[in-house]
Formats: sequence, structure tokens, C-alpha cells
Amino acid sequence: MNREEPVNSDAFENFGNSDELVELGQQLRVDSVRAAAAAGSGHPTSSMSAADLMAVLLARYFRYDFDRPDHPGNDRFVLSKGHASPLLYAAYKAAGAIDDEELLTFRKLGSRLEGHPTPQRLPWVETATGSLGQGLPIGVGIALAGKRLDHSDSRVWVLCGDSEMAEGSIWEAADAAGFERLDNLTVIVDVNRLGQRGPTRYGHDLDVYARRFRAFGWHAVEVDGHDVDAVDRAYDEAVSTTGQPTAIIARTLKGKGVKGVEDHEGLHGKPLKDADEAIEELGGVRDLRVQVQEPPSARSLRAVGDGSLELPRWDEGEKVATRDAYGQALAALGAARGDVVALDGEVGDSTRSEFFGKEHPERYFECYIAEQQMVATAVGFARLGWTPYASTFAAFFTRAFDFVRMAAVSGAGINLNGSHAGVSIGQDGPSQMGLEDLATMRTVHDSTVLYPSDANSTAKLVAAMADLDGIRYLRTSRGESPVIYGPDEEFPVGGSKVLRSSDGDRLTIVAAGVTLHEALAAADALGREGVPVRVIDLYSVKPVDQATLREAAEDTGCLLTVEDHREEGGIGDAVLEAFLDGRPVPRLARLAVRTMPGSASPEEQLHAAGIDAETIAASARLLVEEGVAP
Repeated sequence: MNREEPVNSDAFENFGNSDELVELGQQLRVDSVRAAAAAGSGHPTSSMSAADLMAVLLARYFRYDFDRPDHPGNDRFVLSKGHASPLLYAAYKAAGAIDDEELLTFRKLGSRLEGHPTPQRLPWVETATGSLGQGLPIGVGIALAGKRLDHSDSRVWVLCGDSEMAEGSIWEAADAAGFERLDNLTVIVDVNRLGQRGPTRYGHDLDVYARRFRAFGWHAVEVDGHDVDAVDRAYDEAVSTTGQPTAIIARTLKGKGVKGVEDHEGLHGKPLKDADEAIEELGGVRDLRVQVQEPPSARSLRAVGDGSLELPRWDEGEKVATRDAYGQALAALGAARGDVVALDGEVGDSTRSEFFGKEHPERYFECYIAEQQMVATAVGFARLGWTPYASTFAAFFTRAFDFVRMAAVSGAGINLNGSHAGVSIGQDGPSQMGLEDLATMRTVHDSTVLYPSDANSTAKLVAAMADLDGIRYLRTSRGESPVIYGPDEEFPVGGSKVLRSSDGDRLTIVAAGVTLHEALAAADALGREGVPVRVIDLYSVKPVDQATLREAAEDTGCLLTVEDHREEGGIGDAVLEAFLDGRPVPRLARLAVRTMPGSASPEEQLHAAGIDAETIAASARLLVEEGVAP
């Protein structure tokens, strides 16, 4: 980070008058134009509309230590309209965080200044944005953590575009913020009237947006976004408002300041054709520097756990649902670690996260039926150093998948628990059955995907997740299953367990969760018939235990995967990928859910899907008889 003042700096000490704020706004426009011109791409016009809004915020209200981005007293700024990144980088330059040379590396290979900002590259970026509709939800999470967990006086400022006001996630966030009375949160809506392909739904009708925010319990202020005095008054009103969040609805013009592009359609995402002429029209290149206010002194407060983790223990042979083990283990983890928080989507009595809530109510957050907001809140919590566990039915994480995907772009460390997975939930039917979750979560960059089969393994994996990086997903089941491991057994991430094995094994059955117990029953039946088979518990679906799978392939020649999941992307594909390094691929067969289930008992569902013990045994016999298995 370059903190050196340029030789020709024309720094103002405090931007005490309107003319100076106007000049700063013009500098932000010029630098946005210059950055996009140097890159040959970008969104300068979207940056230009919000330049005055940014100038007043940076010079008068934002409190931040750029040398200490983790300072607990820092305000937080989220650029929800991430495509307007030239404006953000121009503001960093004005604050002295980057220099002009770096500004002009925008969008170039190796540059920190990406087309859409990410915290992986820049420490001052709170979250990756660019998938519109995510900045405000995550800002709500940061504000909620600041208010309820950190008890901080810092503020959260979110700059949104008017196009993303069409996203449902925005209104999930507005509802949550109003309900939680987050008076430390201000959203600034840049109503520049124009989206990517033309006018937005409501154009410059500020009242439409204001009425909607007010309906969700917000204080709303309508303002001319190019009148710096009016913007200043609106910000002052925001920081003075108590008991509710504030929405500043600002009327702006896209491409403001350059006659040839101002309020013109068809210029979204394009550098200005004649950048030099535009810069001259804007008054030329400036080098004003802003001394951003120092944050108030603050300490990061964390609940103090007792430090000793005592996980629940079960005896072999007991019947326990893995969802029950999840809830009990999470509660125990919360007692040992004060940084652990739990969130749920109004199904805590089913996911069993309510066990945590009863023991640690100050760190339990009910997000209601708003899965996008739940994941966004988890991302916001993680940004402030908390370790969140967010739970809902496995099927319902599909609704929030884009938030999971973007959390990985941010490098966020969050734990997700999907319960009620597979057809084995029984009579509730297909709308409630998570049958795609292993596939979706495996596709997420650097994710960890775990699928325990009994209570003791679940408890150990719940604890292990807390210290992993990236997105961690745990799949749990509704029904009870036998405890097959002792309480002292260890389950390293990336490992597996071989539960049946002999020198004469004819094939290997690979399963996890519900189907592992079916595989064990099938193996015992086959053994009585003189057909020994190996059984592997693939509790770590990603990363997968390649060494054990390859050894089994070498020893038995054939692997049969069985999963309570769709055929695509789950355990079968995870096993296959262990052999894609150029070595000979063994015989592979798979049993999975290939039909559309209806309502039936768990046992009937497993049989109908062809993943019960009877079908597994029949498939193994067929593979042996046909000579596919040696």
C-alpha cells in the first residue's frame, strides 16, 4: 500500500465548503474516466453518477484507518453496485491508499484493481460484489454483528444502484434491517435512471423507492444526489437517526458532467470514446487528498468460552439422527468458543440449531424464511471475525446459492448445515428433499463438503469445520441411524473409513450418510452368501480420500457408489474424479436417485429409488456374475 503524498498534492484539510466538495466529486469522475480509458473497459458512467455522493461521504462522514482495515472502530463501506469500481478506486486514491500509477492498472493482469472489487485483493473491500442485490444484504449482516455482537459505534454505509432494487434479496435485507432496528446502517441508492440496456423500472421516481423502504421500517430521505449541501444534510440526518436504518434515495444522472454521455442510453459498461475531451470538460486532472476521519477507539469484544471442548458422546448401537448430533455438538462448540454464532431460517426445531439458541441466545440469530439474507448475514458476521454456522433444509440452500458462490469469491469463512437431505426424509415429498446439494456445494471454489453417517462422526466434523477456511458444508439427515463409531474415533477432513474389508473382496461399495447403513446391511448379506465386499464410508466428499479409493480399486477392481442424491455431481462423481490423473480407471457403477420421488415412508423411498440394502446387494451380485467385478 502506497501512503506517500504526491509532490503536487493540492490537499484540503477538511473540505469545509461546498466548492471543495464539488471539486472532489469532479476529481472522482475524472479518475473514473481515466481508469476505464486506461483499461479499455469498465463502467465510468455508473461511477460518475455517484461521485458527489462518494465525495461527501469520504470527506465528511466516513471514519476509517486505511493502515488498519481490521480496526474495530472502522466504519464499513460496501459498494453493492460493484461495477462502479472505478469510483471506489478513485476514492482510495483520494484517501492516499493507492497512488495514481496503481489507479491506471485497473482491470489489467496482476492488478489489485479488478473489474469488480474483492477483499481477496484489497483489504479495504468488505465483500465481493458485482452480482447485484448482494451488497445490502451483507451490509445488514455487518451492521447486525456490529450492533448485537461487537456493540460497536461504527457505521455501515452501502451504495446501491437503482437497477438492483428489482432484486428480491434487497427487500429481504430491508425487512431484516427494519426488524432489527439497525440505526447503524445507511443505504445510499444511486437513482441514475438507466440500467444496462435502458431505463430502469421506475426511472427517477424517488418516491417509489422511499415508500418501499418506509414500509419496511426505514427512515427515508429523498435528495438531489448532485447537490453536495443537500447530500451533506441527508448524511447528517442519517447519523442522527436512532431506532431505524436510513435510506438515502438520491436522484442522479448517469455520466454526470460530460454532455455527450450524461443521461444517455447505450453507454453502460463502456469507456468514454474521447476520454481526453471528457476530462477537459470535467475541469482536468486533479490531485486532491482527503484526510479521512480516524475511527473512534474501540475494542473487539468476544464472548469468552470456557476453552475446553466437550463434545457429546454416544455409545455404539444407539440410534441418533445426525441432525440431533449437529445441534448438540454446535451447542457444545459454542460453550467452548465465544466466536461461534448460529443462524437459522426458521426451521431451527428441525435442523436442531435451536439447541445452540437455548444455551447461547445472545449469539443465535433467527433469519426467518429468508435464506439469501441468512447466508448474507453469515458472510457479514465472518467479515467481522465471527465463526458463523447457518442452517436450513438442504433443499433450500439452492435459493441462496449465488450468495454461497459469491462468499467464495470474497474468501469468506462460513459453515453451512443442510438437514433433511435425500429421499430418506419420507412423506414430505420432493419439494423438501435435498437431492442436488452435494453437487452444488462441490462446485464452489475451495469448498469442503462433509456427509457424516452417525452421531459421533457428526459431532467431530462440526467441531473440525470451525477451523477450516472457505465454504464448509455439512449434510445431515432427518431419521435416526445407528451409532457405528466410538466417541473417541477421529475423522480428519479428507479422510474416509473402511468398515468392511478382506483379502478376498470382490468389489467395493462406497457410500455416506443414510446409504452407508444400507451398504453395510448389503455387505453382511453378501458375506453370508460367500461374496465378500469392501465398504467405505466417504464422510469427506470434498476433499475426497483418493489414496483409500485407489487402494480399493487396485484390490477389488470395481467400485459401486450408492447415494441418496441425484446421479450428477455427488458421491459417484467425487469417486470418479479420484481417477482422472491419467491412471487406469477401475470399473465404476453407481446407484443414485434417478426418478422424481413422491410421498412414502423412508424405507419405501429408499427402495423405490434403488438405493436400499436389497438393491445394493442385487447390484453387487449382478456385477460379480457378469464378471465386471473380479
